[in-house]
Order: sequence, then structure tokens, then C-alpha cells
Amino acid sequence: MEVEFHSFSLQEDDDLKVPIPYPDDSEYKTFLKAFPMRLDFGSAGHTHTAFLRAEVWGQRPGVDNQPRWDEVAYADVETVTGRFGIWAIGRAPDVIDLGAPGVWSVRATARGRDRVRQLTSDVGPVRGIEQWLLQFWPVHT
Repeated sequence: MEVEFHSFSLQEDDDLKVPIPYPDDSEYKTFLKAFPMRLDFGSAGHTHTAFLRAEVWGQRPGVDNQPRWDEVAYADVETVTGRFGIWAIGRAPDVIDLGAPGVWSVRATARGRDRVRQLTSDVGPVRGIEQWLLQFWPVHT
């Protein structure tokens, strides 16, 4: 996943329905910020390629057995298509398919942040140092 200017976003696949499209009002120093039909993520590195894995669960997942995460945050987001496009400078070809429209919770976790901050400052663009896991589950009302 490409990261530019310390940030990337997931937004409703039908981007014409997004009231505030990315990058409007983006705050790159904020780890996770929810907008209507959009989630913004603040990366520790300026320009680099991060590893991103998305998981879809039927209910809130338990605590994972992964090595320690540097950051963890939660948010809720609505989708009318059940899919999110991935955005940095422009839209990436990949889509995160949740399987159904509705309101979804997400747990965003990341690691490798100190190292990617240092390397992108000292060396330039790097690949796979910062790792993200996004876990989605439906909000049951």
C-alpha cells in the first residue's frame, strides 16, 4: 500500500456519496480519524510502501496473538456498498470488500512506526517496514 504525505485513507467505494472526500480535512499526524463514509490513517513515514492486511469478522475479534502493536485505535464507519477504496495521492486499484453495506467497527493497529519514521527521513522511501492490520466487524443495532 502506497503512503504519501504521512497518510492514506479508506473511503466508500462509491466515492460520489462521500460527503468530505479524501484528502479534505485530513490530519496526517492523527493515527485514525473517522469521517462520514471515510477513515483516515496517519502513517509515521512520509513516503513509503506499507504492508496492509484487512480482516472481516462476523463479530468483534478477540485480542490477537501478534507481537506488540505500536498503536491501536477504534472507529465506526458507514458504507452503502460494503466496499472501501484505498486512497493515498490517488485511488489504488485494490478494494476492501466487507461483504455487506451498513455500519462497521474497525480496530486499526500498526507497528514499525519508529523505524519507518527514521528510515523515510534518513534514507527515503522504503518497503514493508510499517505494518497495518485493520479488523472490521458489523455494528449490530
